[in-house]
This record gives sequence, C-alpha cells and structure tokens, in this order.
Amino acid sequence: MMNEMIQAGSGWRGNFINRIVANSKFQRWAVQCPLTRRLACHEGVKLFDIVQGFVKSQTLFALVELDVFRLLRSGPMTSEQLGRKLHITTDRMQVLLQAGAAMGFLRRCRGSRFRLAQRGAMLLGVPGLEAIIRHHRAFYRDLEDPVALFREPKMRTELSEFWPYVLRNLSQSHLEMARSETARDANRDVDPQAASMYSDLMAQSQQLVALDTLEIISLKGVTKLLDIGGGTGTFLESAGVKYPDLDMILLDLPVVTAAASERFKANGMLDRVRLESGSFLESALPNDADAISLVRVLYDHSDHTVAFLLNKVFDALSPGGRLIISEPMGGGERPSATGDVYFALYTMTMQTGRTRSVHELRRMCRAAGFRKIRSPTPYRPYVTRVLTAQKPTK
Repeated sequence: MMNEMIQAGSGWRGNFINRIVANSKFQRWAVQCPLTRRLACHEGVKLFDIVQGFVKSQTLFALVELDVFRLLRSGPMTSEQLGRKLHITTDRMQVLLQAGAAMGFLRRCRGSRFRLAQRGAMLLGVPGLEAIIRHHRAFYRDLEDPVALFREPKMRTELSEFWPYVLRNLSQSHLEMARSETARDANRDVDPQAASMYSDLMAQSQQLVALDTLEIISLKGVTKLLDIGGGTGTFLESAGVKYPDLDMILLDLPVVTAAASERFKANGMLDRVRLESGSFLESALPNDADAISLVRVLYDHSDHTVAFLLNKVFDALSPGGRLIISEPMGGGERPSATGDVYFALYTMTMQTGRTRSVHELRRMCRAAGFRKIRSPTPYRPYVTRVLTAQKPTK
C-alpha cells in the first residue's frame, strides 16, 4: 500500500512527507489506523474550521447585529420567543441559536431554551468588540474578491474610504511636499461625521490596547509623555490614571483634538494634558517630552512615512528619552494568525500601510538612531505587541 501511495504522489517534488499526506488513500488509511487516527482527525477538524471560517464570522455578525446576546442577559429564551421579538420565523431563529451554541457563545438548556454562555458574556464585556464586528461589514465586502485585492493594489475599497484622514502611501519623493501640504489637505477634506465614526471606533478598541500596553511596560521615571496620533486620548487617559503625576501632550488633527478636550475635561485631567493640533508630517513635534508613544500609528503608513516619523521622534526626544510603539505586529520568520492574516489583510484593504514584524521595526528604529530596543512578551498578541527604544545619552 505504501508503494501505491508513493507512486500516486509522483507529481510532487521535494518534501516526502507532504507527498504522502496529500494522497487521499493515505488519508483514508490514517483515519482508520488507531495510531494515526487522532492526529488525522485533529488536522481535518482544523482544516474544515478554516474553510467554514467566513460562515462563522457572518453568523457572529448576525448575533451581534440582532442584539441576541443583550436580549439573553435577562434570562433564557426559546427560538419562538426571540423570533417574535426580532421578526424572524421560529425555524430560522432556531438555526441561528443552534449555530451560536455550537460556537460557544450560547448554551442550550431545558425546554429548548437558550441562554448566554461565558464566551457570549465575555464578548459583551470587551470594549468596542461589538462595534468592530459591525464595522467588519465593510471589510467583508472588500474581501468578496480576494484575488482581485491581491492583484490590484489600487482597487477601490470601502475601508480606504472609511478612514478619512489617514495619510496615504507617501513615496520618498512626496515626503518633503507632505510636510507642508498633507495635513492641510487632510483637514480640508475630512468629513466630520466620518472622522467621528473613526475616532469612536478607535477609542473603544484602544481601551484594550492601552490596558495591555501599560501592563507590559512601566512609565516610572517619565515626567512628560507625548502621544502622537493619540485620537481622542484613550491611551493618555489610561496612562494618566495609572500615573497621577504624569504630564501629557496629545498631538493629532484639529477635528480629533476637539473631542479629546471634552474627554479630559470630563475626567478632570484637562490641566495635565496639553493638546497640540497638527499632523506629524507637517508640524514640528514638541521637544519637551521625555517619552513619546506611537499607539496604532505606524501600521497605518508606508515604510517611507514610518522612517520619516521615527527620525522626527528621535530628534524631538532629549538624550535618554524613550520611544514606545504599540500595535499589531507580524510574526516575521514565525508567521502569526493575528498579524499575518487578519491585520495584514486589513491594512492591505485600507491601502495605507502594513503590519511589520518586531525584527522589521527594530531595524527601522536602529536606523533612526535608537538603541536598547526591546519587545516584552505580550499578554495578548491578538490585542497588541509593544516595542520600546531609547535615544542614547551620548
């Protein structure tokens, strides 16, 4: 039998194991053999789970969009009861609830009722997760023809139009022009409603990013923190709460800093935060901070723009000053599902930047002059990874 399997894989070159595993006869044998059955079934389940992934994500979208999880907070309900509330027939509601239970978000209990499972309750407690799932409607439409997305870099996408003030794919020849023109053009073209949607979504999702970042690193000894592209101030708010003596500066476009002012006024931090309106490409960076943070900023931009910003940050910091980068990162030589699948395709669809590995960011920071570059072990890599660097004292 082994000879037959080898002959059947004669069209392959190279890896002998892959030639055998790819053979359907071997797969049938592996499932029947007690020694290999468990491994074969495990790999089969994982393969099918990837194949049905889009169906799962769309089912979750339906559960969120219909507010099923929130409706079940008051107690278990039947498909008939939920169907009446949501104007869905009982049989179709049953299909959705069964699917939700199969994915672990719901649990079926006596009397054909369904209740909220721990996973569903956890989803409700993650800041901004429901908003992100709803936002995926546009992402999924952009992925409708993934082959075209890979082949056509300039393909029109919804995400590239959703992010209203991201500075797009600047080539090296455009950088000098960008310093004087980009921010002005960005402010002029920003739709306030779109900018508000963007800022709200980012503010909600950045709560987790801020939490994990501040758990991984310490700001002890930092007297003033400048957050570039800080949006409505989510990260600085978290930093200010954890470090009550910390003074802070937020730099972002005027349409965003106005909302940040309201946030800091509401939490009593307005006297500790200096708001600077402008673009990091056009505006001079404040040079009185001993630490500068870039939270979910670099992966929005091209390599040329990132190199340009890192050089500006290096020049703005005093000797011994610290750089903090927090964002999704790729795995490099060890590809990761978060950075090299989800965020890699997301940034490709945005048409603005890309995810980079720790190795790539370390190399770019070193080229800008930074030393003592470290990347602590992340708590939750699917939320964020962190890289810190220091400007030499001499």
